Amino acid sequence: MRRLKRDPLERAFLRGYQHGVTGKSRELCPFNLVTARQAWLNGWREGRGDNWDGYRGTAGLHRLNELNAVG
Repeated sequence: MRRLKRDPLERAFLRGYQHGVTGKSRELCPFNLVTARQAWLNGWREGRGDNWDGYRGTAGLHRLNELNAVG
């Protein structure tokens, strides 16, 4: 059975979140397209906020799973 691809903006958000929660710089954004870059930065901001709130390690994985379930 074929798997459906996720929305590209959702994937950009989740990739940005992963960078943010691990403490990486927002300058590492790989996107040039304005909408994808904005989605990535929104995810990065969310990830940085979770990093500061203590969502690291296993707690961060649970938070990422919550974000995947919502999308």
